[in-house]
Amino acid sequence: MALPMIPTITAFERSPDGGKGLARDMRVRWALEEVGQPYEVRLVSFAAMKEPAHRALHPFGQIPTYEEGDLALFESGAIVFHIAERHAGLLPADANARARAITWLFAALNTVEAPILDLQIAKFLEGDKTWYEQRLPLVKNRIRDRLGELSDCLGDADWLDGAFSAGDLMMVTVLLRLKASGMLGEYPNLSAYVARGEARPAYKRAFDAQLAVFTGKPPTA
Repeated sequence: MALPMIPTITAFERSPDGGKGLARDMRVRWALEEVGQPYEVRLVSFAAMKEPAHRALHPFGQIPTYEEGDLALFESGAIVFHIAERHAGLLPADANARARAITWLFAALNTVEAPILDLQIAKFLEGDKTWYEQRLPLVKNRIRDRLGELSDCLGDADWLDGAFSAGDLMMVTVLLRLKASGMLGEYPNLSAYVARGEARPAYKRAFDAQLAVFTGKPPTA
C-alpha cells in the first residue's frame, strides 16, 4: 500500500509581519492542522520568490504555494478550499450548508479583505502623499461598512453558519489584519468571534509553527 503523500507549502524565510500570524501561509497551516494533515514547509527568500523555479509554482512570485505529488496550487483561498474538499472537518456534509460555507470563504476574500488591504496599502505605501490624511477616513469608513454588515450577519452566533468551517477560518484570518488598528474592537461580537478562532487548538499549533520561523526557536509541545 502506497504511503499518503505529505504536501509541501512555501512560506516566507523572513516574514514581514514579525511573527504575528498575518502572512497568508498561516491560513494554509491552520487548515492543515484542523484536518490533521501533516505537511512540510519550504522557506523562500524574497529574492527566490521572483526566480523562475518559484514562479513556476506561483506566477505572481508570492507565497504560499502547495505541492502534493504532481499537483501544484497557489492562492491561499484556493489551497484552503482544496484542503477542505479533500479532508473531513472544514466543510459540512449537508450539501446546502457546504455551499454556504464555501460562499463565506469567498466573501472573506472578495468582500471583506479588499477594503482591509486598502487600509494597509494606504498606511505603508501612501503615507507620504499629500492626500493621505484626506483619504484615510474614507478607507476606514468602507471597512466599517463591511464590519457592520458582517456583525449583523453573525449576531450572537459562535460561527457564521452553524459549525466552524473553512468560511470561518478564512474570515478570522482576514479580520486579524485589523487587530492592530483597534477598529475590530468597535464590534464586540466580531472581536469575540476572532478570539474564538484564535483559541482553537489547530490555530495555536499553526501560529506557533509560523512564529518559530521568525524566532528561530522550535514551537513548544
